[in-house]
Amino acid sequence: VPVDGSHWLSMREVLDILRQRGHEVVVVAPEVSMHIKPSKNFVMKMYSVPFTQEEMENNFKVFLHASLEEGSFLERFLKLYQHMKKLGNLSVSSCEQLLQNKELIRYLEESKF
Repeated sequence: VPVDGSHWLSMREVLDILRQRGHEVVVVAPEVSMHIKPSKNFVMKMYSVPFTQEEMENNFKVFLHASLEEGSFLERFLKLYQHMKKLGNLSVSSCEQLLQNKELIRYLEESKF
């Protein structure tokens, strides 16, 4: 169950090596992500989330833009904190959707994931 971004980019190399060594690799990921995409090197189990690709990308863009803005330390800190909360809420929402997906959870339990 990867985390999008640099965590996934590092993990992807490990998964490719595991597959080369004969392991079956299953990746559980939300349908909306920035970097986690299907591959012939692993089975992808996806679940829906209550936000769109555009909403997620826009939140990241706004966060990056805010991190480069000028202003006092306190102003920048408060803006970044608010944007980090929004991104954190997307992650929490994604996790909730995974845990509420009974079909996917059943699959994971039965396959001893």
